[in-house]
Formats: sequence, C-alpha cells, structure tokens
Amino acid sequence: MIEQSTAAQPPVSEVVEAQGHLIDSHIMEKIFDTVVEFGAQFEVEQFSIGRTNSDASRLRLRVEAPSDEQMEQLMTELLALGCTPVNSGDAELKPAEKDCCAPEDFYSTTNQRTQVRYRGQWMSVRKQRMDAMIVVRDGMAECRRLRDIRAGDPVVVGMKGIRILPEAKERDRLAFAFMSNEISSERQVETAVAQTAAIMRQVRSDGKKIIAVAGPVVVHTGGCGAMSRLIRSHWIDALLAGNALAVHDIESALLGTSLGVRTQDGRLEQHGHRNHMRAINAIYRAGGIAGAVEAGRLTTGVMYECVKARVPFVLAGSLRDDGPLPGVITDMNEAQDAYAAQLEGAGVVLCLSSMLHSIAVGNMLPAWVKIVCVDINPAVPTKVSDRGTGQAVGVVTDVGLFLELLARKLGAE
Repeated sequence: MIEQSTAAQPPVSEVVEAQGHLIDSHIMEKIFDTVVEFGAQFEVEQFSIGRTNSDASRLRLRVEAPSDEQMEQLMTELLALGCTPVNSGDAELKPAEKDCCAPEDFYSTTNQRTQVRYRGQWMSVRKQRMDAMIVVRDGMAECRRLRDIRAGDPVVVGMKGIRILPEAKERDRLAFAFMSNEISSERQVETAVAQTAAIMRQVRSDGKKIIAVAGPVVVHTGGCGAMSRLIRSHWIDALLAGNALAVHDIESALLGTSLGVRTQDGRLEQHGHRNHMRAINAIYRAGGIAGAVEAGRLTTGVMYECVKARVPFVLAGSLRDDGPLPGVITDMNEAQDAYAAQLEGAGVVLCLSSMLHSIAVGNMLPAWVKIVCVDINPAVPTKVSDRGTGQAVGVVTDVGLFLELLARKLGAE
C-alpha cells in the first residue's frame, strides 16, 4: 500500500512596492496590519523615508501567504493601499460579450488614482470613480459604469498590471486642518467655516470648480439669503439638487412661506399647505424657472440667482416629488449623467443637508476632490464617509448658520 504525501503546501510569496507619504498618511502601518490580519507574513526588503514635504517614502515588501487563495485576497487589499506587485506584467484584458455585461472577473475600481500597465507602459485611468470597470481602447484607459459597457469593449480583469495611488495626508496641514476629527462639533463651526473658505479660495485660484449640493433644509433654516449671495458673488459654479430645494425656494420667494410656514415669523400660514403647489403652478404658467425670471415673476431666491448669474443647475427627481417643476430630470440614469457632467473639473463640493444627493455625488467623485458635508444630524456625514468617500469631512451644525458665516467670511454681498 502506497502512502500518500501529507506535506503541507509551500507558502506563496509575492514582492510588492509602495511609495508616497507612507508614514504621514499611516499607510505603512495599514499595510503591515493587513498582512497580519490575513494570516500572512512580511519582510521589509527596502525602505527609504522622504526627507522633505515633496519627497515620497518608498517601501519594498516580501509577503508570504499560506495559499494561493489567501494571497489573492491579501493582494486585493494591498492593491487598494497602493501596493503594486513588482513583477505584475501588463493588465489582462477580456472583451465584453454583450452590452451592459462585463467579464465575470472584471476589476472593480475605487475612487483613488489608478494606473494600468499596457504594452509595458503605465497609463493613468481617466474619469476615475468607484464601482466601475476599466476599458482600454485606442491607447487610453477610462472608467466605465456597467450600463455603459458595450459588446467588444476590452475590460481589465483580475489584479495584474494595476497600480493605485492613494491620496496622502497633506504635510503642511493647510487644507482641512480640522480633519483631526472626522466630524467636527458645533463648537468648532467657526474653524470649519474658516478652513472651508480657505479651500474655496485655493480651489478658485487653481482654476477648479466649486459645486454645491443642496437640500430643502437650506430653505427651512433661512439659508437662502446667504446661498443667494454666494451665487451672486460667483463662489458657486454649479448647483446640484432635487425638486424639493427648487420648489421651497420658489415658494419662499413668491409666497413668503416654506412648506406653508411663514419664513418671517415661523407661523403657519392659513391654507399654507397648498403653497408649494401654487409655486409649481406659477412656474408652469411662466414656461419654466428661467421664463419666470425673464417675466419678472421670480425676483429673489437661489434659483433666481442661478438664472441671473448663469450658474448651471441640475434638479434630479424622486418618487415623492410633487409636480415636479418643469426641468426636473425624472430619468435617474439621465440625472446621474447630468450630475457627473457638472462635477467634471470640481475642486471642492459643498454638500448642504441632503443625504441622498450627497451620497450619490460622493460615489461619483474621485478621491482627490474634497467634500465638506454640513448637516445638523451627525449620521449624515457619517453615512457619506461610510460609503467609501474618504475625502469627506463632516461639519455638524445648522446649515443656515454655516452658510451665513461662510458668506461673510468670503465677503459675499
């Protein structure tokens, strides 16, 4: 009788490299912790520390895992932390068999800067966003949503030939100095406003866009005046919202109420429950929001200022909308595309008390676009961050107060 070998499978090894501000951003310790969590071992082969603010640190690591399966799982995690296999070769491509259908083992993107190796050269992936595929065509690589995949598209599969460059914590601490706490308390609102204003000035000087994502709470908390001044002073380059913000802003401008409550004294207006429908009706009579402005029917408010300053706005509909207003996009795929078009070239996004739209926008953005998420409910900025939007900073305060302080800080008249 022949005895079968019971020798254990030899460990699987891989050599990876990472570079960047590995210490300041705590990336190196995350790499080590991840290896240990997966039951693997590591040996540091090379490590050099950047000596100046602009110098990157470099790490070369040999990792050993008990099996191919564990190594594959480990490499998936290490890749997201910016580790690249030394001998990875080119990315593997497979053609999509039909529209809206990627190969089974497609690579799913993060919102971090990503490169793919193609024909021996590393190329940057365009239109970076999370939860997408990478298509390589005509010497370029770009992110595509599943619904945009077409039959024959060469889709990146597996983990080979992919390099992720995580965003590093800025050593000079200029931007987002209040990031020491993920969600700042109301006592720190002045600091948060000052830092937000500084970032907006920097973004403007860099030639990038400032985008506002706003919910109807902006109207309910008396933030319309400050928001209007920011738009009028050209501090907002595009407004992304839903039907509700526009309806209640227009109701306030035409009838002096918000959800039937008088904005001047907070008292309920008699028969005020129908005022939002009266506002929608008035806009339909004028042929749209721009028509109401041109006709002199709409003379104040956020939507008025957008039209007068030629600031583009996108209004995305939902199941609960009344009306909705003319111009509201009720096809969600079309609304996503319209949002994404306005987000191109953004440097900072102000998410103002709108959980649904804030999460949606966060999912569309690459990691290097900063987000300031303002809400009185700390669960909202927490949910935005939990969705993988690591660049989001939460400010827990009344959004009307935040906008008023911000407008003053920026000298918006």
